[in-house]
Amino acid sequence: MMKSSLNEILSFNESFVKFKQYEPYITSKFPDKKSVILTCMDTRLVELLPKAMNMRNGDVKIVKSAGAQVSHPFGAIMRSLLVAVYELKADEVYVIGHHDCGMSAIDPELMIHHMIERGVNEDIINTVKFSGIDLVEWLRGFGDVSTSVLKSVDLIRNHPLMPNGTPVHGLIMDPNTGKLDLLSDGNEYLTKNNLIDTTKIEQ
Repeated sequence: MMKSSLNEILSFNESFVKFKQYEPYITSKFPDKKSVILTCMDTRLVELLPKAMNMRNGDVKIVKSAGAQVSHPFGAIMRSLLVAVYELKADEVYVIGHHDCGMSAIDPELMIHHMIERGVNEDIINTVKFSGIDLVEWLRGFGDVSTSVLKSVDLIRNHPLMPNGTPVHGLIMDPNTGKLDLLSDGNEYLTKNNLIDTTKIEQ
C-alpha cells in the first residue's frame, strides 16, 4: 500500500497555525516586484529558484508547468499569466527553464505504457486517440531546453491578449548551483522592435 504524507502534513499544519509560524510570510496578493515567473515544477527549484533570484514571499507570482512550457495559447498556463498581468499588477514575465529537465527525456509511448500498467483501460486510451487528440504529441517533451524556453517566450510575447510593451524574458537555470543564463532580454526585444519608450526602462 502506498504511504501517504497527508496525516503528517495535517499534523504539522495544526502546529504551524497554533504557534503562528505563518506571521513572517504575511503579505498581499499583489507581487511587490511586479513580476510573474513561469517555471518548471522540478523539485530542485522549489526553494532554489526564488533564493537564486533574490525573491521572497510576496515578491512575485510563480506559475509552474512541466518544462516551463506554454503548451496551448488558450490553456490554463497562459490564462494564469494574463491574470497575473491584468488583475494582479505584474508588469514583467520571466520564463525560466532548467538544465537536466525531465521533460527533455519524456517518451510518450512509454508513458502511455505506464498508464496501462497503473490501471488505465486501453479502451479509454483508444477513445481519447479516436476523439481527435494526438495523445503521443500531447505528452511529448522537448529535445532542447533553450529552444523550448524561447518557443514559450515567443508565444507569450505575440499573444493577442498580452498588453503591448510587456517585457518577456527567457532564462535557463542550473538546478544544482542556481546560476541563471539569459536567453532573451525582453527589454532589448521591445526596444529593438520599437515597442516601448526606452526612457521608461528601469535598469
